[in-house]
Amino acid sequence: MDFGLKGKVALVTGTASQIGMGNTICLTLAKEGCDIVSADMDIEGAIKTAEAVKNIGRRAISGKVNVTVYIEVEEMVKAGLKEFGKIDILVNTAGLNAGMGSQFLQQKQEIWEKDFAVNVYGMMNCAKAVIPGMVERQYGKIINFSSIVAKMAGSASSYAAAKAAVLAVNRGLATQYGPSNINVNAIAPGMVKTQFFFSMAADRREKVFDAMGSMAPLKRNQTTEDIANAVAFLASDISRNITGQCLQVDSGMVMQ
Repeated sequence: MDFGLKGKVALVTGTASQIGMGNTICLTLAKEGCDIVSADMDIEGAIKTAEAVKNIGRRAISGKVNVTVYIEVEEMVKAGLKEFGKIDILVNTAGLNAGMGSQFLQQKQEIWEKDFAVNVYGMMNCAKAVIPGMVERQYGKIINFSSIVAKMAGSASSYAAAKAAVLAVNRGLATQYGPSNINVNAIAPGMVKTQFFFSMAADRREKVFDAMGSMAPLKRNQTTEDIANAVAFLASDISRNITGQCLQVDSGMVMQ
């Protein structure tokens, strides 16, 4: 299917990891014809992703950005506008799970603040920086990243709370900026082998991965390509009448 993305410009955060979702999202959108702004705190990784985009034949720039610092986000957006003249698509892939593996009583307030800073405030900073240009052009696509843990019972973690907050902001932005022809949607991935996965203890991560796959109705986990394909769909005008929604790419793990 042709998603009709040729000539669009996408700003993607969290692009440094060469095995991560952000990297694959950049390459998938580039293959569909997008030019890319590759943003991450790890500038070397962001540059590698931008170079890979160029190898596909699309234009790309990279930027070192801490999404929790608005002035850095603003400078990144200015650089993208200077290079490409517009930003059509924002993909808020950058994320953090500061309290991974810890129980509620073990999680100090600093852990919650870290998770909210990146997952919620970072997403909000990026949206604030691109929305004025999208309103002016009366066009835009924003894809935020939540997680299936935001909808699953049993998690009292800072990460789950932050990802649930993403969905609340997602609905609010979709409502406020729908009249400006801006679609705002979220993706909630299930288990994917990214840097998050490899940050788990080596003696348990494969067991967790296999267990999650066996519990899902489709009896498999996701790849970064599965997530990137969902992003491409939501970034396209094929999905023009979908907004304020959360697309769960989780092999049926959470059905709500």
